[in-house]
Amino acid sequence: MATHMSKCRTWSRVQRFGIAAYRRYSSGSGYPNVSLSSPLPGIPKPVFAAVDGHEQCETKITTLENGLKVASQNKFGQFCTVGILVNSGSRHETKYPSGIAHFLEKLAFSSTAQYGSKDEILLTLEKHGGICDCQTSRDTTMYAVSAEVKGLDTVVSLLSDAVLQPRLLDEEIEMTRMAVRFELEDLNMRPDPEPLLTEMIHAAAYRGNTVGLPRFCPVDNVEKIDKTLLHTYLRSYYCPERMVLAGVGIEHEQLVACARKYLLDVKPVWGAGTPANVDLSVAQYTGGMVKEDEFIPFAVLNMMMGGGGSFSAGGPGKGMFTRLYLNVLNRHHWMYNATSYHHSYEDSGLLCIHASADPRQVREMVEIITREFIQMAGTAGEMELERAKTQLKSMLMMNLESRPVIFEDVGRQVLATGKRKLPHQLCDLISNVTGSDIKRVSTKMLRSKPAVAALGDLRQMPSYEHIQAALSSKDGRLPRMYRLFR
Repeated sequence: MATHMSKCRTWSRVQRFGIAAYRRYSSGSGYPNVSLSSPLPGIPKPVFAAVDGHEQCETKITTLENGLKVASQNKFGQFCTVGILVNSGSRHETKYPSGIAHFLEKLAFSSTAQYGSKDEILLTLEKHGGICDCQTSRDTTMYAVSAEVKGLDTVVSLLSDAVLQPRLLDEEIEMTRMAVRFELEDLNMRPDPEPLLTEMIHAAAYRGNTVGLPRFCPVDNVEKIDKTLLHTYLRSYYCPERMVLAGVGIEHEQLVACARKYLLDVKPVWGAGTPANVDLSVAQYTGGMVKEDEFIPFAVLNMMMGGGGSFSAGGPGKGMFTRLYLNVLNRHHWMYNATSYHHSYEDSGLLCIHASADPRQVREMVEIITREFIQMAGTAGEMELERAKTQLKSMLMMNLESRPVIFEDVGRQVLATGKRKLPHQLCDLISNVTGSDIKRVSTKMLRSKPAVAALGDLRQMPSYEHIQAALSSKDGRLPRMYRLFR
């Protein structure tokens, strides 16, 4: 108790001293009465960085003599994300067995001319606190490394080796075959059908061409893909003019210097030469095509439709006021899921609604979805449109807080268009979307033939002709079916 009282008295004296000092300062008796807007005598004049608001987030782009583009985005910090993006994916396998891009993804960062194994690569990156990853999509292959900024030279050297000098040893290819087989088995056994449905809807929408080709290696092609075939493909698509070296969190001049050092006069392991058999096909959607200038309105429409699972904790940002919640999940308790998806590509795109329910109610579920599609072409409410635009801008800005996301955005935009739209420009485009834009793109979309994919017990599934008739009607209802006997 005595100790406690002593501490209290000490604190009281300190507190009283603080008040006294403040009074002396505020009264002006202790210090001269100086305006805070005037320089203090004897204090050095401060120097402030004069950087324009947009200049600090500007993406700088340089094209090297061999056609390789170098793009960088400044972001302060000790770590950077650097990678090489290649205009190569499953859509480019028209003249090859499908599955090459899938194999290259699994083989990435294996042994190279400079590194004897994947373990050596990982140990080298560990010295700079780094990690590596490779991802392929239908139109892009991305090799990326996140590491300390001071390790930039090592990172670019490693990336150059991984992309242009892979050994592709027989044992590595055999291990990749095993990994691909396992992934294909896992894909068919997953309780979540979304990856499989995404494959199926692309195959239905773009039959046998470009983005409709399989993203995963078909089982029959696993044994067909070998080192010779991979080299033939790489010779056609892994050339400098189809690549972008992108970096976030580093100085542009440093990245350009590293690119010149490790990527300018490097002869790839498959040999230099003029690319042949390059597929330049435009995605062909039967009955219609979504153009690039319609990307933003479709993104807003997708956000307006929203949706999700029938069970959700709700809360801000969960999309509880989107149409698929208000009109579908909240009204039809038997539906498990109703979610809108927007798949966008350089020359085409898909707007999908993924729904699931008990097999006995499949027909009713399909009609509910076709009615939602028809209502897209109606007049959008001012409040729901503003909410969708605000949510889309919020999601965009939140995602771009992440360095790897900025890296992917920079790389993909520069690879596709040679330039990058900055976040404030995208927000302006979103803000300018009107109800008439939504109606226009929806009406045009509904004029094209639908693409349909279905999994499970489909005995109650309406025919394709009935679905097409519903989407051509005014109310989206399926044609009535009459039976004499049940």
